Amino acid sequence: MGSNPIGAAIGMEGLLATTDIIKMAKKAGRNTLNEVESKQLLKQAGINTTEIKLATGKDEAIAAAKKLGFPAVLKIVSPDILHKSDIGGVKLNLNSEDEVGRAYDEIMATAKKHAPKAKVEGVSVQPMARPATEVIIGMNKDQQFGPVLMFGLGGILVEVLKDVSFRIVPLAKRDAREMIREIKAYPVLEGYRGQEPADVETLENLLLKVSDFVEKHPDIKEMDLNPIFAYRDGATAVDARIILES
Repeated sequence: MGSNPIGAAIGMEGLLATTDIIKMAKKAGRNTLNEVESKQLLKQAGINTTEIKLATGKDEAIAAAKKLGFPAVLKIVSPDILHKSDIGGVKLNLNSEDEVGRAYDEIMATAKKHAPKAKVEGVSVQPMARPATEVIIGMNKDQQFGPVLMFGLGGILVEVLKDVSFRIVPLAKRDAREMIREIKAYPVLEGYRGQEPADVETLENLLLKVSDFVEKHPDIKEMDLNPIFAYRDGATAVDARIILES
């Protein structure tokens, strides 16, 4: 298993500044930040994410789950494995130390089986977030227009429905408001058929925070916050991925 001093420092202390995380990743020859690093950057930008720790061994994973609380989630951390669920690298609803220990062993075994050459840095440990309507906020750099933000329903729905809206960075408050209301599935966010409505104002502010974050860090090439759980009283980014410029 490879070591990752950046992720370990973040997971244990959370002391590294945004610029330090980006510089150290580039110095290590990496353009892709892992989930632990990505969430630390987002937290420093005022964006709400699940609490997260990097564990490089089974005992560390169990200790982190005890500290963060059950039920817990374990996800493989590897720059070579982007689609973690596809290889069985995500374990949900772990309710005890024994379950966390077994999940850790299973994740390591499946990684070795399906991606034997992958550099595995450990697992991320985080509390299980209460499910809600899933949305996505993404960013890509367009050659002509520069950073472009995307908003839509999240999870696998974004790939199936492709019901998304776009705006060029920087966003004004009106842009954020329009982006959310442009998608065809907007009634879902209003609480369609008794579903929990989303806090749309929080989602608007989230878009503005992401826009500001992207504008301040031009060395970020691509970003996905997917899914974001949209609650009636807030929103939480459950997964995050950030790719830097080469």
